[in-house]
Amino acid sequence: MSLKIRLARAGSKKRPYYHIVIADVRSPRDGRFIETIGAWNPMLPKDGERVKLDADRAKHWLSNGALPTDRVARFLADAGLATREARSNPTKGEPGKKAQERAAAIKAAQEAAAAALAAAQEPSAE
Repeated sequence: MSLKIRLARAGSKKRPYYHIVIADVRSPRDGRFIETIGAWNPMLPKDGERVKLDADRAKHWLSNGALPTDRVARFLADAGLATREARSNPTKGEPGKKAQERAAAIKAAQEAAAAALAAAQEPSAE
């Protein structure tokens, strides 16, 4: 049986609240689980107590082979229970292909207008 440490959604519509649970990978997201080891309330401010985690139970399940999801791995890394490799995406902040094409077209039009203005202001040699 392969286990995951994952989030199970609770709370009402537009007011999410998540339980951190140990579940079989085949069970539904909000369905059957083995144990609840914590909770995450994303509605609270970041400097507050958003994540509550039972560190002893998390260590136990990690030692028994349970794999955390990406979000839960962040929580475990913040608590110092697991290591998570740093992700690096240097192209994330760059604009898309069409936006780059539009920017290049605008820049070319500006350069052409500046050249035309400079040619018009230049006194003729006659």
